Amino acid sequence: MKQLSAVVLGVVVFGLAGFSPAADTDDNATKIIGSWEVTKAGGDVPAGSTIEFTKDLKLSVVIKTDGGDVKVSGTYKVEKDELRVKITVENQTVEATVTIKKLADNMMELEDKDKKVDVLKKK
Repeated sequence: MKQLSAVVLGVVVFGLAGFSPAADTDDNATKIIGSWEVTKAGGDVPAGSTIEFTKDLKLSVVIKTDGGDVKVSGTYKVEKDELRVKITVENQTVEATVTIKKLADNMMELEDKDKKVDVLKKK
């Protein structure tokens, strides 16, 4: 379960930190809604993993691992270029804030606090 906790922490932190004036911050909360697939992993979440953001501010994550898929869920909030995520695993709540570097209708770039960038495409 220690590996699961590390993976979940990686999910919460993946792609979340930094400011980009190029991002259309007024529409980020609307554009993020939908299912996204990690196509280029810069952080701890492997390519092929998916995350779904719903209108009711909930999220579902499927992390691809060698041992099979790991599914977690939680809530999120978008404020301008910040994405705040809260996930509970094994009675432990993990919260993180990351930065939306780019967000278009079909692609997104998220940067974590270590400046690692994940690229996602809308499914």
